[in-house]
Amino acid sequence: MALTFYYGSGSPYAWRVWLALEHKQLSYEHKMMSFSAGDLKKPEFLAINPRHKVPAIVDDGFALYESQAILEYLDERYPAPPSLFPGDLRQRAIIRRIVQEADQYLGPAFDPLIDQIFFTAQDKWDAGAIEKARVKLGEELRLWEDIPLREFMAGNEPSAADFTVYPHLALGLRLEKKKPDLDVRGAIGPKIGAWMKRVEALPYFRKTWPPHWK
Repeated sequence: MALTFYYGSGSPYAWRVWLALEHKQLSYEHKMMSFSAGDLKKPEFLAINPRHKVPAIVDDGFALYESQAILEYLDERYPAPPSLFPGDLRQRAIIRRIVQEADQYLGPAFDPLIDQIFFTAQDKWDAGAIEKARVKLGEELRLWEDIPLREFMAGNEPSAADFTVYPHLALGLRLEKKKPDLDVRGAIGPKIGAWMKRVEALPYFRKTWPPHWK
């Protein structure tokens, strides 16, 4: 049976799984779920993920959700290279640490701005809250600029770390479409900016670009 990948366009958590599937050159079917149409609350999807969130996969009848768990599963279920967690014990530990940092600090640093700008009517934007969140985001992004990068986040080849961090930043940059003076791009340092371009140059990257962003 084929591996089926359930995702939502623009979800950074689903996007990392899509990048991972392409990186590992796996055969899969993808199904885009509509948030507005209530696809995540339909019984057939709740049987896969009762928390009605994406991403989720079904692999030969085995259903799994939570993006971090999915990446670990894919690497163990399909161990042929390229790996999502390459390198020795310490390099793999660094990859897992970066994944955790991205989800516990980087993503949440964007959340207040996402709530205000994407999910609040413009005439109800709280300028004070937006400015406070923008300052906090700048502090977080400066920490990422200090990470000792090589070609990629944790070495000279892409890994789960890159596929986790990039979608958070890309979603953050979308905020400028609605509020250009946020200058998220200006808050991203030159090292991280150059790394983003290397991720974007991966041969499979454009295939995973969120459909509604095109």
